[in-house]
Amino acid sequence: MARQRKLEAIEQAEYVTIGELVRLTGARYSTLKYYTECGLLPYEQQEERLTRRYRRTLAIQRLEEIRQLKQAGYSVAEIQHRLGNE
Repeated sequence: MARQRKLEAIEQAEYVTIGELVRLTGARYSTLKYYTECGLLPYEQQEERLTRRYRRTLAIQRLEEIRQLKQAGYSVAEIQHRLGNE
């Protein structure tokens, strides 16, 4: 198993893995995976077999937007529409 980066390093990194995003935000892995598959959480992947990388600041900002919209009562489909990810 790969060695985990220290939280201080993750907080300074431009790109993070989904596991690191879990550590930063406290969100569940399954939730982040679902948002990724729905197109709500953008990622970069240079080749098919490489790990998906999320831009740390963009991902955290997007998760906060999603959280606020969910608290306002919007469904995932409505959130996709509002954020332009149909």
